[in-house]
Amino acid sequence: MKELVEVIAKSLVDHPDEVVVTERETDKSITVILKVASDDMGKVIGKQGRIAKSIRTVVKAAATKDDKKVIVEIMQ
Repeated sequence: MKELVEVIAKSLVDHPDEVVVTERETDKSITVILKVASDDMGKVIGKQGRIAKSIRTVVKAAATKDDKKVIVEIMQ
């Protein structure tokens, strides 16, 4: 999941070198934390959160084979 979020985020932002993705895994869930530059927050979130919602949807679809819940957090 970490690689998927990283590829998507780096393709959206102006400063791809500042994209940092970390992953925490428990028995039933995976938490993916995405950190981007403050200038790029709007590009990752999108108008009314549409891009962020799309990223979460793609990651959840990819996680169905692992049968785990995935949470994507976007931080500055």
